[in-house]
Amino acid sequence: VQRYGEEAFIRSAADIAFHVALFIAKNGTYVNYYMYHGGTNFGRTAAANVITSYYDQAPLDEYGLIRQPLWGHLKELHAAIKLCKVPLLAGSYETSSLGHLQIAYVFKGKSGKCAAFLVNNDNTSNARVHFQNISFELPSMSISILPDCKNVAFNTAKVSTQYNTRSRTVKYKFDSMERWEEFNEPIPIFSNTLLKANALLDHMSTTKDTSDYLWYTVSFQHESDAEAELSVVSNAHVVHAFVNGAYKGYAHGGKHNFALENPIELKNGTNHITLLSVMVGFPNSGAYLERKTAGIRSVRIQNRYLNNYQWGYQKIGLLGENLSIFTDNGRNKVEWSRFQGRHSRLIWYKTVFDAPGGNDPLALNLGSMGKGEVWVNGQSIGRYWVSIHTPQQRPSQTWYNIPRSFLKPEENQLVLVEEEYGDPLGITLA
Repeated sequence: VQRYGEEAFIRSAADIAFHVALFIAKNGTYVNYYMYHGGTNFGRTAAANVITSYYDQAPLDEYGLIRQPLWGHLKELHAAIKLCKVPLLAGSYETSSLGHLQIAYVFKGKSGKCAAFLVNNDNTSNARVHFQNISFELPSMSISILPDCKNVAFNTAKVSTQYNTRSRTVKYKFDSMERWEEFNEPIPIFSNTLLKANALLDHMSTTKDTSDYLWYTVSFQHESDAEAELSVVSNAHVVHAFVNGAYKGYAHGGKHNFALENPIELKNGTNHITLLSVMVGFPNSGAYLERKTAGIRSVRIQNRYLNNYQWGYQKIGLLGENLSIFTDNGRNKVEWSRFQGRHSRLIWYKTVFDAPGGNDPLALNLGSMGKGEVWVNGQSIGRYWVSIHTPQQRPSQTWYNIPRSFLKPEENQLVLVEEEYGDPLGITLA
């Protein structure tokens, strides 16, 4: 599983082949590759902080394309194991030492058929071994498969399949301002929320997995214009802060509490503090999963804690989500305006495009965006978080799978909700 801010974990073809062959050599009967075919976490199905692409490095990648040399090397491995099927299934089993870190796993059938797996567990040096009066050179950390106990049909370290690369040709650029429209997500205040509580509610149990977003809002009186410090502690994934409708910053975290601490300006009279708690997927594993909580834990302005004030909540996430403005039925429920190019935070973008010809897989390049979610013809193709980078200073994912089954020949609707300062004019389709 790859999370935002992490590089993909890639096992070599030789390493995977070695451990599959070793499992079979040790009398294993069933191999679960998990995954042999990559996939896509469409919609909000990805777990906490997990990227939308699911193991694109598999022998068959996220788009169903062959990834070499992994696919070809494993195909050769499977063919070599199949040559051993008679002694593997019906023969006797024995092992013999070939050296300090070398061992032979031998299967002998009643008909005289014999298969052997010669293993070199030395991860630094090749080894020359003698098996049944024949000399064999075993590369470091490798297994040679001998379907007749005499001739090597396959060695896990010797990858003969040629590498391939996946190339993309841009078929459409979304760089026309005239074709984009936008809608600014309204910032709620306490008086227009329906759910109220004298506490900071848990994010997950309040939204009940209907949205990644939960608005927390509170109003209080202040006796003068003043500067102050806002401190918000959360154990969700992201928090955005608004004071009297003005954006005041955001912070993000991971498995533990994190804090947003920013200077703010208070006015004489009623002040509105609005916080947007964001989950990037819910936790799906670990001990005491049913007890896990998330959301805003503490809010302080200077020395005044607001935890036990009366807070208002907008249960169904963002207004745009509530109205399903990414669908044909919902898009006319709000007033869209012409694209302004201001790259505001918490804004919806909408455009249309025609499907490129052909049957090749399609992907959307969101490298110019920040963080949010994207829909095509009302179908969510997943969350994106391009602004958070790996230690190598690059996003964990920029290309997003669009199945052709999601598309019409013409007038396909593309909708994004952007939390940060993304630029939709940089989006391309390939």
